[in-house]
Amino acid sequence: MKLKTRLIIAFLTIITLPVLMSALAILWFGQYQIRSVEKTYGISGTTYKSFSNPVQILNRVTEKSYHDLAETVRQSPQKMEDATYLAEINKKLTSKNAYLLVRKDNVVVYIGQEDDKTQEVIKELPVYQADTTDSDNGIYLGGDLQVLVKQADFMYPDRSKGSAFIIMDVEDVIPEVREFMIDIILAVILILVLTASLLIIWIYQGVAGPISKMKKAAENIQQGNLDFKIEAETDDELGGLCRDFEAMRCRLKANAEEKVKADSDNKELISNISHDLKTPITAIKGYAEGIIDGVADTPEKMNKYIRTIYNKANEMERLINELTFYSNIDTNRIPYNFATIPVGEYFADCAEDLSLELEAKGVAFGYYNYVQEDTLIIADAEQLKRVINNIISNSLKYMDKDKAVINLRVKDVGDFVQVELEDNGKGIGAKELPYIFDRFYRTDASRNSSKGGSGIGLSIVKKIIEEHGGKIWATSKEGTGTTMYFVIRKYQEVPVHEQDIDYRR
Repeated sequence: MKLKTRLIIAFLTIITLPVLMSALAILWFGQYQIRSVEKTYGISGTTYKSFSNPVQILNRVTEKSYHDLAETVRQSPQKMEDATYLAEINKKLTSKNAYLLVRKDNVVVYIGQEDDKTQEVIKELPVYQADTTDSDNGIYLGGDLQVLVKQADFMYPDRSKGSAFIIMDVEDVIPEVREFMIDIILAVILILVLTASLLIIWIYQGVAGPISKMKKAAENIQQGNLDFKIEAETDDELGGLCRDFEAMRCRLKANAEEKVKADSDNKELISNISHDLKTPITAIKGYAEGIIDGVADTPEKMNKYIRTIYNKANEMERLINELTFYSNIDTNRIPYNFATIPVGEYFADCAEDLSLELEAKGVAFGYYNYVQEDTLIIADAEQLKRVINNIISNSLKYMDKDKAVINLRVKDVGDFVQVELEDNGKGIGAKELPYIFDRFYRTDASRNSSKGGSGIGLSIVKKIIEEHGGKIWATSKEGTGTTMYFVIRKYQEVPVHEQDIDYRR
């Protein structure tokens, strides 16, 4: 699940779930406290609305007591002078968070509860038969008093004016209402805490796993350990980040392996070049010593020794030039001069040069052109000539026939021009054939400088052809010979239609 989706779900959950659970908590606690109130105070018909208006509950709680008191003062007003009777009534009211107060004329003759604001309440009590008196709901005295007063007026036997008051302190709300409010507040807090905790755990589990993996991966990379794998378990942003991290690890590992291989190749190159240079140097040294020691005591011997030294020096120069060129091409420092080249004319010139060179070495050379005269390619003439020379040089190294033959064929293969260089040398084994274009690969393990070479000639050929956007491969049969193939894309002009020409210029 995507992180954005998780956050949306968390947002909706933290809004809706606490509301629903709070509503359920209000219903449950409300039912429980309603039953408790009705059982404790002997009333019925209590609703949730009553909890939002405690005065209404207080009215109902003292409703029966008030009616009993009103009946008593109507039928037996003399009882209002009986302290024992008044104490019994007050005891019942005390259990309902109320108390009794009796006034005779303007004198208070009985007070069921004494506290700091009793005198203030007495001062605010309604007068005898006041117009504001409501026998059912009572009179609410606000301000600092916060009391509900129910008044029952009567006449004493001696004709004195009497008033009996049931006084309820609204500030001291009945315990059940207070407990209900506290329970709801605690329930809402608990619901919010639980909801937030569960959502945090849910989001954390979705985030912590991938972050832990990436942290461990970063530690491994920091320590140089790249032999591990990061598995993306989710298809979200963090899963994508894990996949990117894994791609980076693979890239770093590939670069590290490439660097190790490059170092190994460089060491091998140095070893190869050192070995290949050692042979001509030894020969030059030997022939030079022969001249110094007077072994070449005739003009013929002297000429032979000098020519041999010259040839060996040329061989050393060729190896050094090959190494320098390979270094430049491997680091992409070869400036290619691409141009449009007519295939027939170019390869005819190449064939003429090769024919003279190979005939001087006793090698039969054949040239066959199967492309039309107007066929063109985009190529670097110098580098393409290097490709042909390297392939032929490689063929001559491994030539084992008395009658050596090399053929050059140029064919039209659709969008490409295919060049084939065929020899009748000793051939290449099937197991070795896939690796002949690899750097420093030698089919001759003996490292004989006359045949083994530096091992980079064909890798240079492959690099040049690939830089031309072409492809090179080979087929061979041991004892019969080898054929090298490479293709170069034809040059094709894109026709310009009249409607494409901008005449506004």
